[in-house]
Amino acid sequence: MFQIIGVVVVFVMVFGGFMWAGGHFDVILKALPAEMMMIMGAAMGAFLIGNSGKTISTTAGYMAKLVTGPKWKASDYQDLLALLFQLTKTMKTKGVIALEAHIEKPHESAIFTKYPRILKDHFAVDFICDTLRMMTMNLEDPHQVEDAMEKQLEKHHHEAMGPAHALQNMADALPALGIVAAVLGIIKTMGSIDSPPTVLGKMIGGALVGTFLGVFLAYGFVGPFAVRMKDVTEEEGIFYKIIQDVLVAHLHGNAAQISVEIGRGSIPTKMQPSFLELEEKLSDIQAV
Repeated sequence: MFQIIGVVVVFVMVFGGFMWAGGHFDVILKALPAEMMMIMGAAMGAFLIGNSGKTISTTAGYMAKLVTGPKWKASDYQDLLALLFQLTKTMKTKGVIALEAHIEKPHESAIFTKYPRILKDHFAVDFICDTLRMMTMNLEDPHQVEDAMEKQLEKHHHEAMGPAHALQNMADALPALGIVAAVLGIIKTMGSIDSPPTVLGKMIGGALVGTFLGVFLAYGFVGPFAVRMKDVTEEEGIFYKIIQDVLVAHLHGNAAQISVEIGRGSIPTKMQPSFLELEEKLSDIQAV
């Protein structure tokens, strides 16, 4: 919502100020189609040249998140803690054999299937199952497990940040592409140097629209979009970090309830359930 308001504010303040200062839109509107074609066309071409197919497709899919925000909501964090509570409690009370049925076929597990939104996230499910599988193979050194999990998180985070980096690179390139369009406009103007001053003035003004558009698009829209995408990606990454916190706490010998309480502390404040809310949810699980 705030992103839509921000776009409106940028347009109103920039062009409203231009009108207030006595500016006229005829030169801008006349030059806009050609200048936009050159600048954005070159930017999109450079985007395709500089990024892999996966990054390009992922960036397109991430655009909706600029408005909707991270996919994980407050209820998802509670579900994650409840899922990890059930898994660690099963391992501690019933042993490795009872846990194997859940981690080998999570989509058939009576525990995992209670949480369909988490089950749809392939990385979250694989991250949990692979780590628990390591534990069942007697890899019980918390530091080794934590190190292995950290490497998986770093790889996932690096891949997930690809769209934000690609968008930021586009923002960095737009001012220079605006200059390219402006230079082409000046070249066109110099070819008509014998024209009257009124004609030359409009031609130079049209050329400068290219510089304006490059800077305006870079710092008014694409750059902020890249920052927003980075923030969303980083917040979504916290979800997976909580998995690491809980499972490492479990390896240190903590009770299941203590382990998920440690994980609760890492949840973003606006999404974080209170101690009593989490205790009530876990009590409901144990009562079933």
